[in-house]
Amino acid sequence: MSAAASSTISVATTNPLKSLSLSSRSPLPSASSISFPSRNPRRLVLVSCTTGDGSKPTILVAEKLGDAGVKLLEDFANVDCSYNMTPEELNTKISLCDALIVRSGTKVGREVFESSRGRLKVVGRAGVGIDNVDLRAATEFGCLVVNAPTANTIAAAEHGIALLAAMARNVAQADASVKAGEWKRNKYVGVSLVGKTLAVLGFGKVGTEVARRAKGLGMRVIAHDPYAPADRAHAIGVELVGFGEALATADFISLHMPLTPATSKILNDETFAKMKKGVRIVNVARGGVIDEDALVRALDAGIVAQAALDVFTKEPPAKDSPLVQHERVTVTPHLGASTMEAQEGVAIEIAEAVVGALNGELAATAVNAPMVSAEVLTELKPYVVLAEKLGRLAVQLVAGGSGVKNVKVSYTSARATDDLDTRLLRAMITKGIIEPISDVYVNLVNADFTAKQRGLRLSEERVVLDGSPENPLETITVKLGNVESKFASSLSESGEVKVEGKVKDGVPHLTKVGSFEVDVTLEGSIILCRQVDQPGMIGTVGSILGESNVNVNFMSVGRIAPRKQAIMAIGVDDQPSKETLKKIGEIPAVEEFVFLKL
Repeated sequence: MSAAASSTISVATTNPLKSLSLSSRSPLPSASSISFPSRNPRRLVLVSCTTGDGSKPTILVAEKLGDAGVKLLEDFANVDCSYNMTPEELNTKISLCDALIVRSGTKVGREVFESSRGRLKVVGRAGVGIDNVDLRAATEFGCLVVNAPTANTIAAAEHGIALLAAMARNVAQADASVKAGEWKRNKYVGVSLVGKTLAVLGFGKVGTEVARRAKGLGMRVIAHDPYAPADRAHAIGVELVGFGEALATADFISLHMPLTPATSKILNDETFAKMKKGVRIVNVARGGVIDEDALVRALDAGIVAQAALDVFTKEPPAKDSPLVQHERVTVTPHLGASTMEAQEGVAIEIAEAVVGALNGELAATAVNAPMVSAEVLTELKPYVVLAEKLGRLAVQLVAGGSGVKNVKVSYTSARATDDLDTRLLRAMITKGIIEPISDVYVNLVNADFTAKQRGLRLSEERVVLDGSPENPLETITVKLGNVESKFASSLSESGEVKVEGKVKDGVPHLTKVGSFEVDVTLEGSIILCRQVDQPGMIGTVGSILGESNVNVNFMSVGRIAPRKQAIMAIGVDDQPSKETLKKIGEIPAVEEFVFLKL
């Protein structure tokens, strides 16, 4: 091997990225939903909006948009504001439009893109969520999707504080009582906010603004967020703590996390049991982060004294919902962004994003990427899967209290550096690290921007090998520097968490953990065990898994020397139960182990 050529690309800011949760409850979307770039950067075109006769593009606004946003659009394009269209009317009109702007009420499915006959170049979602837009279809038809994720920040934070205060003083219940002709002052005695501990779960834009306002009310504020930069928290007097500590010490909990597989029902029977008795909960984030049935049980048991909810798993909730009808629950109909100022802000933000995209600019709020040739897709697809899974594996090996600040990626290839565009691979590694607990869709368009926002410093090194350039890559290595590991054997000689992989016969494989060589397919999930190298270990672990009906799809052992230490890597199709994992950990020869979910 010769290091004939190498290059380094860095994406950096000063804020550290905090460590992630060590598991996720479901795999990320498959690589087939991701679009791929050409190896020639000059072929990458984000949006091409030409009408042929030099006329302005046409933008269809399908739902009510603030006047300031409409005015901005009209200065650039022909604007058609057609509200309350049927799906059939939308499909008929869309073939005459270059861009479409919607809120949450219009479904932009595959039939919309098919009906556009290739003319539709941009879909703008005036708000954060994009559940009503078929991203896969948009990507297939070369249509960019952008959203407006920041304009609602202050409105949502203010509503969170309003619910916090209203809940503490029983405002809604007392109001209903007085209007019913009652005067029960003793029944609605509240609790004071000053001196109480508020735990902010999710310290992004909204969570930070809630914390600022709660500090002004005299509350002690703690926060849990694996991405929160310590300097930003300290600047406003907020202490960053672990999830368990936040639950155990909080008098009030305010939720501000996205709904992802890792956060779905994060407040459940188990987590409620860890809370201080009499805790009060506010949720203006996403309904699905709370197990609503478990919350009712916690309210009835007195673990949770009160709850104030603006969002629900199903909206609108059922009229006879035990949670909505509970006497100690205050509810509002998803009003977090419902201020006049926020609506105008969203209108301006989405208008600027759509106009910029039509001008060919790389939109920071893009949530998908443009299509490229099937040839490039076929060649890079398994390496894209490998890159994403290595990122996911590496960050799961980081101990809970560590902050991930530096990521170093090394590619070995027999191809010349100018014939290997690694932007998509870098994006997918970033995706694997960030996306499981973030509401950001990471792709080629926004990966570097997202990394900067979260303080992730990522550098790339390309090492040219001697040999045939038949395959684009030989190996990909991901190293996380200056972190503690929950699996000590994953540390390299230089103290970095290190994982390495390659593609064999089209299938991604994990080939190295720390200094130990292994060989296991990156399918399902993986159990890593460091053990004393002795006979019978494979059979012992395999028997425990078999008794629990957990199927093993691959197994590999790497060791430093016979009868010394060894690493056993076991690929499993199903997630073992806690009891099964405990049995593995209790095997005398097993010195440490970790379960990693792909």
